Amino acid sequence: MSSEALKKRKTKVVRSEGGTPETKRGRGDADQQDVRVYSEEVELDGRDPEQDFIQYKESCESLAGLMSEILDLKGNGAKDGCAEVEQKRMQSCIHFMNLKKLNRLAHMRLKRGRDQTHEAKQRVDVLHLQLQNLLYEVMHLQKEISKCLEFKSKHEEIDLVPEEEFYQEAPQEISRPQLTKNDPHQLTLARLDWELEQRKRLAEKYKESQTSKEKIQKSIEVKKEHLTSLQPGLNAIMQASIPVQEYLSMPFEQAQIQTEVARHLPPPLYVLFVQANAYGQACDKNLCVSISGDVDEAKALSKPPEDSQDDESDSDAEEEQEKTKRRRPTTGGQLDDKRREMLKRHPLSLCLDLKCKDGSILHLYFYYLLNLNIMTVKTKVSTSTDINAAISAGDLLKPDTLLSCLYTNDQGRETPNPANRYQFDKVGIVSFADYVDDLGHPYTWVQSLGGLHFPKDPTEGVRLGSSLSASHMESTMKLLRGRLLSRLALHKQFASLEHSIIPVSSECQHLFPAKILTRLARWTQSTQQEYMDLPYTRHVTEAGLAKETDLYFMAVVERGTARLHAAVVLNPRYPEISPLFSLSLNWKGERSGRTDDNLRAVESEVNVFKNELQGPRPGHQLLTNQFVRLCVCLDVYLETEEQDDSVEGPREFPREKMCLRTVRGPNRLKPFKYNHPQGFFSHR
Repeated sequence: MSSEALKKRKTKVVRSEGGTPETKRGRGDADQQDVRVYSEEVELDGRDPEQDFIQYKESCESLAGLMSEILDLKGNGAKDGCAEVEQKRMQSCIHFMNLKKLNRLAHMRLKRGRDQTHEAKQRVDVLHLQLQNLLYEVMHLQKEISKCLEFKSKHEEIDLVPEEEFYQEAPQEISRPQLTKNDPHQLTLARLDWELEQRKRLAEKYKESQTSKEKIQKSIEVKKEHLTSLQPGLNAIMQASIPVQEYLSMPFEQAQIQTEVARHLPPPLYVLFVQANAYGQACDKNLCVSISGDVDEAKALSKPPEDSQDDESDSDAEEEQEKTKRRRPTTGGQLDDKRREMLKRHPLSLCLDLKCKDGSILHLYFYYLLNLNIMTVKTKVSTSTDINAAISAGDLLKPDTLLSCLYTNDQGRETPNPANRYQFDKVGIVSFADYVDDLGHPYTWVQSLGGLHFPKDPTEGVRLGSSLSASHMESTMKLLRGRLLSRLALHKQFASLEHSIIPVSSECQHLFPAKILTRLARWTQSTQQEYMDLPYTRHVTEAGLAKETDLYFMAVVERGTARLHAAVVLNPRYPEISPLFSLSLNWKGERSGRTDDNLRAVESEVNVFKNELQGPRPGHQLLTNQFVRLCVCLDVYLETEEQDDSVEGPREFPREKMCLRTVRGPNRLKPFKYNHPQGFFSHR
């Protein structure tokens, strides 16, 4: 504020004080009213901030100028009470008061700006909240719209009758064709009404059927109670009839129990069980069929897994996983587990007992391998007498060789199922022959008895049929019984041969002369390798007549200084395939069939003309008859040999046999054929 304005204001104040008291009172009331009305906030509305800023700069410059003037006056020696200094000081105070007022106005203007900003923020927050509410409502409406668009009525899940059938079957009051054919909505409603009507009719039929069902169930329960009451009496009758069943050899109760257990057999064993029982009842009363094994385990194996069992298995699997986390199995252990699982047998097995007239029994134990889908068999022989006397007969009744080559080339060492080869590759099994001792032999005829057929063409599948089992049953049973009888007969013959005794039955006495001077000196068992190492058996091995499945023996027959060594090959299918003799004579040097025509003729007499030595069917005496023929031929060979006249004394081998001609032909062949009943020997 300038000095002139300050003087005018003072003049106004002095003048007001010089008036009358009334005037003074009236002016005082007016001043009080002006004070009440006056407010810097009101004044702030009419002021320009830029003008205040300019006034602030001017006041600061004026104040600085006055201060410098006062400083100059004091520097020139003016005193404090000097009028000019006081006047400038007063002007400075006025400028300072003006600065304070401008400061208050600036603070008030700042506060007002902050208040306006806060109010604007509140308005923005209110508008933002309203926007959020609107967006939420929009989202809710969109969800409701999508629900409405995705809404599926229950009638869409109902399989309604076709429209043509609806118009044909529904009555006019429901179908209303004049309305529904042009309106799909009305058509759907009409079809739903017809569906409801049909369901009402079906519900009535269901109630009627339910009522009849309850009546039938009541009658069934009454009959069950009656049958249950009969069961104790029937059991008592069956128990009382057991002695009668045993006396008449009609075990009905045992057959019933076996039939119940047979339901849990795997299909191949069940086919064998049925066919063996049928064959035993029709053709062979000495065939006994029985089932052994764990029936409960077989039942559990055939039952489908239940939910509760699944839960238990899940918990068990979790426990197994925890265990495997603690202990990681090795690769070898995993392969062993997989092999055991691959070679797992069914818990039930079938036993066939073939009884012979002499009291011996052939026990056949049939097993089924679940994962390989093949059958195996193990054997055991029971006899009424001791059969352990013959050492050389040790391999005759061994389970590994007893049924070998029952049919041609059927050794039972490898699985007949072609698919097993790929299964073995996965678990590291090289050959099934390594597991034959534990699992049994998978002979081809065993698969046929179980109705299993494995075609050679991979495009054909594995077939299972009872007709296949029935077609092989009779022939196989006869072969099995014949194999047992032939092996038992060989066992007895071997026991005599080991004691240098060649048994000859009364039916075969006419095949040989009464007096035989050559005798059996030794009979021992041999091996294939030892047989192949002999020089006089080379022609047999080269012809492929000495196989791994054959049995090999060595015999020595002698008369005087002559010793005839015989290497014998015994085929498993004896007596259908006769034994094969290879000869070597030690007398005046060593001779064999390759160097001596007469020794080759002796081999022919023993090996080729076997039909003359068969004896009564089925020809179990063929081996011993061949030995007797061998001894007779050696007698003829030695007796017809030319005598050296330079040697004095009696002949070593005097002529005991009557021969028409001692030699014939350029080969000087001797007469080895015996003619009965004349009793002489002749050439063939």
